Amino acid sequence: MPLALLALAAGAFGIGVTEFVIMGLLIEVGGDLGVSIPAAGLLISGYALGVVVGAPLMTALTASWPRKTILLSLMAVFTLGNLACALAPDYGTLMAARIVTAFAHGTFFGVGSVVATTLVAPDRKASAIAVMFTGLTVANILGVPLGTWLGQSFGWRSTFWAVTAIGIAAFAIISTLVPADRMPPERTRFRDDLKVLSRPAVLLGLATTVLSWVGVFAAFTYIAPLLTEIAGFEESWVSPILLVFGAGLVAGNILGGRLADRDLMPAVLITLAGLTVALVVMALVIHTRTGAVAAIFLLGVTGFATVPPLQMWVLEKAHGAGQSLASSFNIAAFNLGNAIGAWLGGAVIAGGLGLAALPWIAAIVPLAAFGLALLSRRLDSSSHPARDPVCTQT
Repeated sequence: MPLALLALAAGAFGIGVTEFVIMGLLIEVGGDLGVSIPAAGLLISGYALGVVVGAPLMTALTASWPRKTILLSLMAVFTLGNLACALAPDYGTLMAARIVTAFAHGTFFGVGSVVATTLVAPDRKASAIAVMFTGLTVANILGVPLGTWLGQSFGWRSTFWAVTAIGIAAFAIISTLVPADRMPPERTRFRDDLKVLSRPAVLLGLATTVLSWVGVFAAFTYIAPLLTEIAGFEESWVSPILLVFGAGLVAGNILGGRLADRDLMPAVLITLAGLTVALVVMALVIHTRTGAVAAIFLLGVTGFATVPPLQMWVLEKAHGAGQSLASSFNIAAFNLGNAIGAWLGGAVIAGGLGLAALPWIAAIVPLAAFGLALLSRRLDSSSHPARDPVCTQT
């Protein structure tokens, strides 16, 4: 794998840290800015919505730019956004800065996925995407725990200063290692790029992405109470167990990339089926400590194993004009799934079904995603029917 992929992974690492580290600093942020914990929690939702809105907007604004220029510009937005977070005098300013920072997220991963596939041989494209996303998984294992510790020890602003420094470093690495475009992107109107969203296969791919991560986050958002109230762990065990989940993310990311390189559509189906099974297993074993730890690792593996195949699927179906836009929309779809999953999990708990019901309900959603993927496969088969053998007589 070329070093340029590691440069993309460096950018993904910084974005991953800034997205998730706020989860561990809600108490510090709320106390310093004089807002409630639920209000501080909206900083997570604000970021997710910023990704959903920013992905198509930034992709449209930069459609005719060279891809390396796009990546560097997005890292500049990311860095300045985190600097604004570190300097934010009040809650409203911090929310606005988080949303601005999120605008870089979807297009960076969307365009970065396209760039990654141009750096390797055709049979390694999904693995190249997986290498870039490794930065996101490592952010969960190392960056988020370290950022949380830093914010708890020296104030939450110190974490955003550190992420700002990461952004500067990622900008320099991308500038040095990512090659300039061999051919400039085709100049197309945004209206023409939007036509990619009229393709049924692309829409099915985006919907499948949303559903798959609704399932992941319906369970993962409430992993702390699941561990403490259902599995019986003390609160001090939550962070170490989350490291186990992070290790599963890394393993699943690599596995998903390799499966997709072998055969894309079977990889999509296998990983979605695996995610469904993992959530069912979690529902069955979450009441025991050993079973809970094993289930959380399995959730990490199967959850992120879906990412390279789903991203590659949308890229493949959106060939030609609009590919970067479709890729960015798919990143937005992951984040939309995160937001809906967190809401669904809360609705299950508020509805009186209890924490133990979460994995059961969550398992239904990737099963529905599996059904959509099967439908897409059948549509592909019907649009490209096998030719009947032609018999001739002489």
